[in-house]
Amino acid sequence: MFTGLVEEVGTVRSLRREGDSVVLSVGADVVRDGLTLGDSVSVDGACLTVTALDPDGFQVGLAPETLRRTALEDVHEGSLVNLERAVRVGDRMGGHYVQGHVDATARIVDFRPEADSLVVSFDVPESIAPYIVEKGFVAVDGISLTVTERAGSRFSVALVAYTRDHVALADKEPGQRVNIEVDILAKYVESLLAARVQPQTVH
Repeated sequence: MFTGLVEEVGTVRSLRREGDSVVLSVGADVVRDGLTLGDSVSVDGACLTVTALDPDGFQVGLAPETLRRTALEDVHEGSLVNLERAVRVGDRMGGHYVQGHVDATARIVDFRPEADSLVVSFDVPESIAPYIVEKGFVAVDGISLTVTERAGSRFSVALVAYTRDHVALADKEPGQRVNIEVDILAKYVESLLAARVQPQTVH
């Protein structure tokens, strides 16, 4: 479980293919502190397991399923990635509940300066658009953000100056993909309501 508050922007040091999987090596300082083998770490919003450690970073494995479902398929040596260690019991929850289970990828439409903020717009698959609501939470590349507007399959968020300087999103370009995780509460509500409206079978 994560909060969507990025602790550090790490750098992809290398990607090494091993069969159908990829070993991703990430350079990190803040997040590296306290990590142990087997720990969960969020890399651009995807919950991954630490498989190796060194003084300057860590390694994780990208399974075929991870590569299919996330934008991590697009990273390369030198790419910047958002990092967060799993939340500990008793920690402050400054963001929202983020599982690190990417629901889909979206494409960046544009960046629009607005006062001291940067408004970023995305196109998402229609299948997850209904879970994204104005003033609700969404995780974009692991960043807990508030939706400022949504119309159809397009939604926008605003990055304040502090956030913009402490995440990797502002370094991307229109057309690039990002990982999207919608609020788990919306999916629970949908599941519960669906169970109630299903027709009862008469025996």
